Amino acid sequence: MVGLLRNNWIPVACTGFVLLNTAMAVQGRFWPNLLPLVLLAGWALVAAPEKLLLFIVFATPLSINLEELDIGGIGVALPTEPLMVALMLLFLLKAALEGGVVSPGVWRHPVTIAILAQVAWMAVCVVPSSMVLVSAKYLAARLWFVCTMYFMATRLFRSPGNIHRFFWYFAAGLSIVVVYTISQHARYGFAEDPAHWVMSPFFKDHTSYGAVLAMLLPFAVAAVFLPGYSRGRKAWALLVLAVLATGLLFSYTRAAWLGIAGAAAVFLVMRLRIPAWAIGITALVAGSLAWANQERITIALERNRAESHDDLAQHVSSISNIRSDASNLERINRWNSALRMFKERPVTGWGPGTYMFQYAPFQASRDRTIISTNFGLVGNAHSEYLGPLAEQGLPGLVAMLLVIGSISWTAVRLWSRLPDGADRRLVGAAFLGLVTYFIHGALNNFLDLDKASVPFWGLAAMIVVLDLKHKDPPAQRNAQVSSAMSSR
Repeated sequence: MVGLLRNNWIPVACTGFVLLNTAMAVQGRFWPNLLPLVLLAGWALVAAPEKLLLFIVFATPLSINLEELDIGGIGVALPTEPLMVALMLLFLLKAALEGGVVSPGVWRHPVTIAILAQVAWMAVCVVPSSMVLVSAKYLAARLWFVCTMYFMATRLFRSPGNIHRFFWYFAAGLSIVVVYTISQHARYGFAEDPAHWVMSPFFKDHTSYGAVLAMLLPFAVAAVFLPGYSRGRKAWALLVLAVLATGLLFSYTRAAWLGIAGAAAVFLVMRLRIPAWAIGITALVAGSLAWANQERITIALERNRAESHDDLAQHVSSISNIRSDASNLERINRWNSALRMFKERPVTGWGPGTYMFQYAPFQASRDRTIISTNFGLVGNAHSEYLGPLAEQGLPGLVAMLLVIGSISWTAVRLWSRLPDGADRRLVGAAFLGLVTYFIHGALNNFLDLDKASVPFWGLAAMIVVLDLKHKDPPAQRNAQVSSAMSSR
């Protein structure tokens, strides 16, 4: 009997599962249907973690947050975040037992040092947090994003082909969402109001949707002209570009449009090789003129009555409306609240992730708008810079600026010294994609979401890997590439 079961355990196990699943389904319990997926994920975790990482990249745009479905108020995105937690635990276990999971060059890189400093300060701020459990959860989320999409990604990107796969997998998942969103939006005549929610349940709102589209758009442009791509692949790239650009246009996300415009300006500066000193002097003069004429500028902005509208030209004009546009005025309310919170706790802040629970008492009556709430439970600081300032004090803001500064310095320096070719264009696409978010981050913050964190940390990892690749001597670099290709 034992021998019979040993030789036929697979059909016996499958039959047992079918019988169990049928019995549970009769009682209205369908959770056993998830067991095959759990087993598959467990197998991939052990046997093919890199393929699982790429699956997460593809699935991220398609993930659904349980909180949005009103399932127990759990803010977890499925299937991506549980898989990232599992990968993080595997990464930490291998690092503790074996070491060498991340190359020494990555550990010593300025971008890594800046990221580790930011995470370390975030951990320090958990202790005096006004809501320790909220801050601990926020820190844990940042850890699984950074461990998987930065540290594990640097290992993944040792194979040059995986850099391209990262872009294509994420773009494929995002294109599915865009096609779905456009088809839903078309039912409402592409009006502005439905644009805020037609991407549900995949994205919470149009602002995060637009931010992610903007981050991918530079690669879609680069892929159309990327050396080594066949005509067929470039045709696919052109189709993806058209889909993403259409999605961005009808997202009505003004901050994302600003990000694209800013990235185009940065590309022009890089292309023309305008020296840093000239940029610095221009910024200093412009800032001084703005400071000297701030009253006139404020009066001019207050004269703008253009509000969010179906007409794209008027929608763009409404960006500077600080008199009657509720969205713009509410942002000012959130920013001023963040500054008042910072003044009360300037060193460690109120704790990572706590802004939305603590800002309500800091709203001034003159700043409140028709969409403000007494309890302040409808959003964050609307700034990737003022949010850390309120939640983690001045060091939190400095840490964020160090991350951005180290990425920018690395990317621009590398792009400037590389000859024209695939790697140079990949560096440019990755950096300009991040630039769109650096600019967007002044108006919104989404790095607590998998949708934005996966491309953000993944693009940063690409820049670091390509920087290290071109620092190595040619013989060592060829050996590394050959080793990576042979392991695939």
